[in-house]
Amino acid sequence: MKLSFKIIPVLLALTIASTPQSAFAIDPVIATSVFDRIAESATLRDPSVALIDVSTGELIYQSKGDSPRKPASLMKLLSATATVKYLQADKRYATKIFATSESSTAVLQGELDPWFSLKSKEAKKMHRTSVPALANQLIKVAGSERKKFTVLYSGLYSRDIANLNKYLKTQKRTVSWKKISKAQGEASAVQEMYASTSPTVAKITTWFLTWSDNVLSERMARQAAKAAGYSFDEYGVADLFSKIVTDMGLDAKALNIHDASGLSKQNRVSAKLMAQLLLKIHADPTYAQLIAGLPVSGVSGTLSKRYIESAPDAVGLVKAKTGTLNGTVSLAGYIESGDREYIFVVIADRIARGYSASERARKTLDVYLGKIATPLVVQADANPVITSGSQTP
Repeated sequence: MKLSFKIIPVLLALTIASTPQSAFAIDPVIATSVFDRIAESATLRDPSVALIDVSTGELIYQSKGDSPRKPASLMKLLSATATVKYLQADKRYATKIFATSESSTAVLQGELDPWFSLKSKEAKKMHRTSVPALANQLIKVAGSERKKFTVLYSGLYSRDIANLNKYLKTQKRTVSWKKISKAQGEASAVQEMYASTSPTVAKITTWFLTWSDNVLSERMARQAAKAAGYSFDEYGVADLFSKIVTDMGLDAKALNIHDASGLSKQNRVSAKLMAQLLLKIHADPTYAQLIAGLPVSGVSGTLSKRYIESAPDAVGLVKAKTGTLNGTVSLAGYIESGDREYIFVVIADRIARGYSASERARKTLDVYLGKIATPLVVQADANPVITSGSQTP
């Protein structure tokens, strides 16, 4: 079903193109007419579209809104929702190295820090745990002259262990890795030799939203699933996402989850469900951090280079999560229109494959949204009251 205002006077249509955007807030009638054009765009090829007026909470437009589509990185909105709801915002993840009674053995104990970095410079700048730094500390504990040693480890991702091993090989070291329990590690540890701590959960969540970091989104969603009592894998994530949507009073049947990052082309979600999720988030102060972490048009993250040329009047007025797969371009978030605000979701997962088609779809979408984005103009008081303490310039 498509909800729209089909009978719009020609004068109203001309108003969209000719009236200066700073002059007024785009009312729902005009906003729906713009989204009608998005839905019918040949470039976007029959997208799933939904538009909500935040002031009323009303779904004022949808086209194929209930159609299950490939959301791409819009999945990270669910990951962030789960992270904010189930993990402590000030939580940090520690990784430590201990010497043991055996000089050729070290203990590497972690807390599944999601934010490891392969580059020392990047790690230092962004307060990440550095793979080279950890590896060099392991060499130091084992003895710089020793070419072979053993590492007893717990609380690390297999991918990070593989990266550590790869780096150590470049340093001509052969390591025997033995996975143990945390209790076994504590029993073997004699002296702490090195410690690294991640940024807070809040900062990590903001990062993966702003820059669409796939690894972080996946890891944090699994951490949230574990905290909620589900399995630490994609099945636990799927169960958690369904619970979150259901607890918000929304229909989880519109979800088909295969990962938390959006890389899987098997994921499915409808534009309507995603818009309703964004409305629930908007209404709950608990998720203020999530909204603050969204990329801003022409300003930050994955939207930092968009809108500047295609829709300059919309710079700073769109906060939205981007999504891209080969054949898919999506965007979902909030758009300011004077004293109004709209929630929008567009999932165009039937566009032609290739970079050029994706670029055209993004530009088309941004241009249309630029017709709605309007800065709030505060009228100056024509007759200001001068108090006794006031001075004229």
